[in-house]
Amino acid sequence: MAVDYAVIVVYLAGMLAMGWWGMRRAKSKSEFLVAGRRLGPWMYSGTMAAIVLGGASTIGGVGLGYKHGLSGAWMVFTIGLGLLALSVFFSARIARLKVYTVSEMLDLRYGGRAGVISGIVMWAYTLMLAVTSTIAYATIFDVLFDLNRTVAIILGGTIVVAYSTLGGMWSITLTDMVQFVVKTIGVLLLLLPIAVVKAGGFGEMRARLPDDYFAPFGIGGETIFTYVLIYTFGMLIGQDIWQRVFTARGDKVARWGGTVAGTYCLLYALAGAVIGTAAKVLYPNLGSADDAFATIVKDELPMGVRGLVLAAALAAVMSTSSGALIACATVANNDIWSRLRRVGGRGGGADGGPGGGTDGSEHDEVRGNRLFILIMGIGVIAIAIALNDVVEALTVAYNLLVGGLLVPILGGLLWKRGTVYGALAGVIVGGGAVVGLMAAYGILANEPVYYGLLSSLAAYLIVSLVTRPTDEAVLAAWRRRLAGDADDESPEAPSEPALPVG
Repeated sequence: MAVDYAVIVVYLAGMLAMGWWGMRRAKSKSEFLVAGRRLGPWMYSGTMAAIVLGGASTIGGVGLGYKHGLSGAWMVFTIGLGLLALSVFFSARIARLKVYTVSEMLDLRYGGRAGVISGIVMWAYTLMLAVTSTIAYATIFDVLFDLNRTVAIILGGTIVVAYSTLGGMWSITLTDMVQFVVKTIGVLLLLLPIAVVKAGGFGEMRARLPDDYFAPFGIGGETIFTYVLIYTFGMLIGQDIWQRVFTARGDKVARWGGTVAGTYCLLYALAGAVIGTAAKVLYPNLGSADDAFATIVKDELPMGVRGLVLAAALAAVMSTSSGALIACATVANNDIWSRLRRVGGRGGGADGGPGGGTDGSEHDEVRGNRLFILIMGIGVIAIAIALNDVVEALTVAYNLLVGGLLVPILGGLLWKRGTVYGALAGVIVGGGAVVGLMAAYGILANEPVYYGLLSSLAAYLIVSLVTRPTDEAVLAAWRRRLAGDADDESPEAPSEPALPVG
């Protein structure tokens, strides 16, 4: 596998080199966190597709195809649907807000005071997302180098933390573009046709597998509905996704570039399911469906091609991991740490939280955000080493995100009568219900996200209707931001009266 090793080493060295290049370009907070809001349509499309199609979409998508056939595409398909919905209906408005985090949007819409609580929920989601992506390094490096699980996590995690810390969003954008190209070549153009040919073509696959492997809804209606709730709606509100929307050069780039990325996700979903179905023909008795990707790559692909396809899997994991890491660090710094410092009377600090001003220079802001990425990255690696179950961690992340934040965020974008008290009630009741129901029914049960979402909606509507409407000055400032009329990237939002939660 010398040639395969060489391909992987060149790829990893290239990632670090781009981190170094990005460090020289990221001279301001805007450059470091959102690539200066200057990405054009091609780069925006590629990076958006790269971040949403991670290890779960690649290795997990093939595994679902191995287990369920073509209907195994539904998980990644619902991710693509969510990205399409975000791009068509919301992305232009989100881009015009010119904020850095989802919690800043909530403060602008509701008049402040919701940021810390929503920030904690969003931080927990991005942290778990980064952890699950980091755990996936163990699978890939085990196939490549037969490495110990802990060593594999440290190796992969260190590379991602290094280039993310050095150059921020510019480094991540550049590496994501490379990762997008590698994934397209490795999975769509090489692994897909080779897997189908090795399995004897579609005719042989149909002859050797049950009919339900080719039924579009064979995975089950309830499973598909749960995927829609978790992944389609999750795409609408995740900080990791919004932070990419913030990088768009303008409304049209956000809308049409995202639409292209969403369409690409639909094709990627089908490709993963077909590869998994072919693997079922070739290896009908694998111990775990998630081994299907690594097995078919290791046994069926020629030298060199095998290295490129494994690099594609590594690219998928790295793109999601780096995107989740910078999102986690951005939320921790801007939505939690900076706000708590202001509450403690220490001012906004050099890190420049939303509306807090900047006591230091642009260099200080970049340095502060870079430090948070490094700290969060070390924490992510440590948690990934201690945690074993990727599916449970990912389920916890999306349950908290959808159950706690979906209603307040979409309510703020769509319903004028929503209030800050309603938003807080939605976050607290929905998030609390999700946690309680996961303890009662189990982490992998469907009930937590179902009832958590319903309880969040009920709390949001009832509390908003019984409290006084949002001040008209707050709504006027909100409408100006939605129209793109903002001179400052993160001005202080007009505030409602102070709440006991601080």
